[in-house]
Amino acid sequence: MGTSDMTDRQDAVLLGGPADGTRVTVAADRPPVLQVTCPCPAEGAGSEVRVEALYVYRLDGSTGEGLLRYGYDPASP
Repeated sequence: MGTSDMTDRQDAVLLGGPADGTRVTVAADRPPVLQVTCPCPAEGAGSEVRVEALYVYRLDGSTGEGLLRYGYDPASP
């Protein structure tokens, strides 16, 4: 990753839901939605089956400290 790639990024924090307080780095164009997945155990299925719970976080402005805020959306998906 080149130096210009790192300057095209912005720090963000996820608020609420299962990833509350998690900090991430996003593209500088501020994607409006982030998707978080958590693995779920799968029984009785072949070893190739993977099940994950899906959680959606929506851009909710800035903290004023240079961090973007993404709030948990319990109604999605």
